[in-house]
Amino acid sequence: MTLQIETDVPLRALNTFGVPASARRLVRLRSARDVRLVVDHPELGRAPKFVLGGGSNLLLTRDIDAVVLKIDIMGVRVCEDDARSTLIEVGAGERWHDVVEWALQHGYFGLENLAMIPGTAGAAPVQNIGAYGMELADRLESVDVVDLVTGRTATLPAAHCRLGYRDSVFKRELAGKSVITAIRLRLPKPWVPVTGYADVQRWLQQRHITDPTPRDVFDAVCAIRRAKLPDPAVLGNAGSFFKNPVVNRTICHEILQDDPDVVSYPLPDGTFKLAAAWMIAACGWKGRSMGRAGVYAQQPLVLVNLGGASGQEVLALARAVQDSVQRRFGLRLEPEPVIV
Repeated sequence: MTLQIETDVPLRALNTFGVPASARRLVRLRSARDVRLVVDHPELGRAPKFVLGGGSNLLLTRDIDAVVLKIDIMGVRVCEDDARSTLIEVGAGERWHDVVEWALQHGYFGLENLAMIPGTAGAAPVQNIGAYGMELADRLESVDVVDLVTGRTATLPAAHCRLGYRDSVFKRELAGKSVITAIRLRLPKPWVPVTGYADVQRWLQQRHITDPTPRDVFDAVCAIRRAKLPDPAVLGNAGSFFKNPVVNRTICHEILQDDPDVVSYPLPDGTFKLAAAWMIAACGWKGRSMGRAGVYAQQPLVLVNLGGASGQEVLALARAVQDSVQRRFGLRLEPEPVIV
């Protein structure tokens, strides 16, 4: 079996912002063995590499000279299923929302709050995706990786992935050094609904649902996300472009003294999460645009391609938003997507 190496590949359809860029060389990986073939390849093995999943957490501002490794490793299977939990193994190339739907349809519950998050299963631990009261860290059991230098395979327990708020070891020490080929998710039994998030509670109350099923929670999350977030097929975007800043008590107090209306949430470790969307809107960016890139009117955390925007145009808008927030609140918002 040999690798299929594509050259001068357009990437517009492979990034959800829909911005133009190209890859000088691209290899589609359909198994862990393919990764090892890349490592052992006389030319590709020594070349810089760029791992591409669903392209949903990415802003391309230029062509990519590195070898693009497109993750197309598929498959979902149940490894264990007993009275206490179900363990599911997922290929890194599977679309994340499809995994959530698959589990729900097969009677395996516990991923509903993470429905409709764009991207692939392999990208999920990189960002430690989270929404509506849940993070991947709550369900991740382990991750299979292949070292891009040695070709060795390893299984990392969730604790070794150092998952934090939109953070992991894959964004730090292992960035560019390994490829995730599969993940395992442990779904505890009995199922307990996670409905503490205000929007979810409101959706259920409006429908007089007092004892929600997994399908109810799934439907609530999908409806909320559809109302707030644009479809990338219509308006190119990468979901939330900025992280909510997390600050200590002193900084939070200082900001609230100047702007008492800033939305903040206390965290268990004594820090405070500030609502970036509120701050962006307070700076007057909600629904505004710069050229062909804009701030989504329904959710200011989302930057959108209004049609024909380049990655540089989106980046210029992002920096203008950052500058505004920094001038008013003294905080520099951190982007969520990888910017290339």
